[in-house]
Amino acid sequence: MIRKLETKKYDFVVIGGGMSGICAALAAARNGAKTALIHNRSVLGGNASSEVRIHISGASDSQKKPELEESGILYELMLDNKAQNDWFSYPLWDAVLFNKVRFQQNLDLYMNTVMLDADCEQSLITRVRCFQETTEKHLVLEAPLFADCTGNGTLGYFVGAEFMTGSESRADFGELHAPEKTNNFRMGNTILFRAVNRGEPVKFTPPPFAKKLTEQDLHLRIHSSKLPDYSQAEDPEEYRRVSSVSSAGIEYGYWWLELTGDGEDIIEEYEDIRDELYAYFYGVWDHIKNGGDHGAENYELVWVGNLGGMRESRRLMGDYVLKEQDILSNRIFEDAVAYGGWPMDEHTAAGFRAKGEIPSVVRSFKGLYSIPYGCYCSRTIDNLMMAGRDISASKLAMGSTRVMGTCAVGGEAVGVAAANAALLGLTPAQYGRAHMHELQQKLLACDLYVMGQKNEDPNDLALRASVSASSEQPGFEAKNVISGVTRREGEQSNLWRSAALGEGGETLTLTLAEPAPVHEVRLVFDPDLSEERCISVSKAFIMKEPRGVAQTLVRDYRVELLRAGEPVASQTVTANHQRRNAVSFDGTLCDSVRVHVLATNGCEEARIYEIRVY
Repeated sequence: MIRKLETKKYDFVVIGGGMSGICAALAAARNGAKTALIHNRSVLGGNASSEVRIHISGASDSQKKPELEESGILYELMLDNKAQNDWFSYPLWDAVLFNKVRFQQNLDLYMNTVMLDADCEQSLITRVRCFQETTEKHLVLEAPLFADCTGNGTLGYFVGAEFMTGSESRADFGELHAPEKTNNFRMGNTILFRAVNRGEPVKFTPPPFAKKLTEQDLHLRIHSSKLPDYSQAEDPEEYRRVSSVSSAGIEYGYWWLELTGDGEDIIEEYEDIRDELYAYFYGVWDHIKNGGDHGAENYELVWVGNLGGMRESRRLMGDYVLKEQDILSNRIFEDAVAYGGWPMDEHTAAGFRAKGEIPSVVRSFKGLYSIPYGCYCSRTIDNLMMAGRDISASKLAMGSTRVMGTCAVGGEAVGVAAANAALLGLTPAQYGRAHMHELQQKLLACDLYVMGQKNEDPNDLALRASVSASSEQPGFEAKNVISGVTRREGEQSNLWRSAALGEGGETLTLTLAEPAPVHEVRLVFDPDLSEERCISVSKAFIMKEPRGVAQTLVRDYRVELLRAGEPVASQTVTANHQRRNAVSFDGTLCDSVRVHVLATNGCEEARIYEIRVY
């Protein structure tokens, strides 16, 4: 008997509160859709949360590809975190995510809530049924549009959406590095840990269930403050490249401590895999502490993940399946809505059990690739979208698309599309066919990067304005703020940089084509997309990241509306730490807009990528 039952109606329901789900829900709500976010944990973030603590990787490939960091909502969250969480506290990161989601207008957050099942009629999901454990409430949520951001493709699985798992054969998609025959090999789950140096010897007694491991068991896997001898590896150079990238000695890790199950369904075996991972982890730590000199005598274990981070399970079939060839050719799709750049990183199927194998094969490539809209729309369930590692991609392509930075920008694209499709009463596929260019322009307006596209918004008065500045540097002219692109592309900086800020600051002025009432001025500043900004427990990441707010960001500035050279309205902003800003006015008639940069967060000159005027 159900004692507590609530039925609610929404425009859009998102299942899963990892980074893709957070970005999808926030984007939809900000675009006017009444949105619900369902999350089965007590903290947001999924693999990036305090429960798992995997750092957010993306297209920059840990800055091997500079200036390619993901922007949009994901970057907004990371900049918020840097402004208030200088020492990488995961509870504070949890709070950043909670604050952003919980208090967003048009968005209802349901934490500790499990989706039990879903109803589907004539290829349309009508409702999902959920249970909130903390309140003992049963919830029925109805909506015209849904998004599966579970990672596992759980909603799609419940409603019978077509999906893939394991590895496709070479014949299936013509992928060069695919196996000859289809198999069910999958990348495993990982639990991480953190250890700290106490400055004096710390004893460790392993729990009874810990496995006993030898140095040979851990050969080819870094587990020491000292780099191992690679000479016995089958491919020494490959192993050196793979293992040294994420290695952080003995303070953090290990990504290679991963396991898959033995059966056909890795999700069904999740608890058994976690239990075995526990046994292997404590066996690894016992060996590090008690199995010889690994530089760990003074280290104490202070945190171990209780929730395994998953790399691979189901991939929902979409209107298009992203393939290896698309990635290696840096393909730009006409319906591009997101992008990636992380290498195709395929971990060994046996995980830690394959002790004599290199733990990961990495296929790198130069530059970026785009991800088409069709990868985010289910081809069998008409009102289902997906974002995260469960998007429509081959096994090889998923090795790149699965990282959280790529998942997050895809999630934001899904949220923007869903909100606008709901407004028009269209399915996601119908909206994409009829409004793709409009969608791409909306994504650019959200400060997302869409390959092959630039700002062409007919309502943006800045695009028809003439631009001047108090100073500019060669290659960084004032006119760049209306180039339509908000990051470097090749030799084009798309950035205005002034001379060194004097006592009075520097100014940039847009003279409108004709006088007009101005309601909003949007600015995109430069936080330096070549610097890491993500939360991490990795000492390697922590040591290379700059502290605090990005120095290149404009901190204090004033936006003035002018008529015949005289100010008629102005707004002053102080203590800015964000890349994207919006300043509101009441429709004041003016013929020019002047941005007066008063101070930065440490940089000598003013830096602005874009100014829009509405």
